[in-house]
Amino acid sequence: MSICLFPGTFDPVTLGHIDIIVRAKPLFKKIVIGIGKNASKSPMFSAEQRLEWFNEIFKDEPGIEAAIYEGLTINFCNEIGAKFILRGIRYVSDFEYEKAIADANRTLDKSIETIFLTGAPIYTHVASTIVRDIIKHHGDASLFLPEVVTKSLKK
Repeated sequence: MSICLFPGTFDPVTLGHIDIIVRAKPLFKKIVIGIGKNASKSPMFSAEQRLEWFNEIFKDEPGIEAAIYEGLTINFCNEIGAKFILRGIRYVSDFEYEKAIADANRTLDKSIETIFLTGAPIYTHVASTIVRDIIKHHGDASLFLPEVVTKSLKK
């Protein structure tokens, strides 16, 4: 068993993200949730806030940790010793985009493999973009979010 990186923006952390992590846990010795800082995106929540959410959600889960990183995902994999990248797929359109990234990563480093998990049907409609829109318009996003995230939004 190896180290796996689950990279993403996670803005905000959703139940769909948690589902992928929990189902992938038995496959790896350690999963590092990589909160990517992307200069081309302006997130609703700070990377530090997203890190805090993951740390709280998985505080009692050995083998799951979170970290903030910048730059190429493949470089961060090498930094932490990850030999696998985990990606969640909801729809066919997700696969096309994710496969292109996986192919580029494989070209950059053939020793790191991308693993795809399909989202559980109950969460396929849950996307951070939709959840952010619900939050911006003062709707109830709690149906899509872990309790930790919902509580912090109410503060």
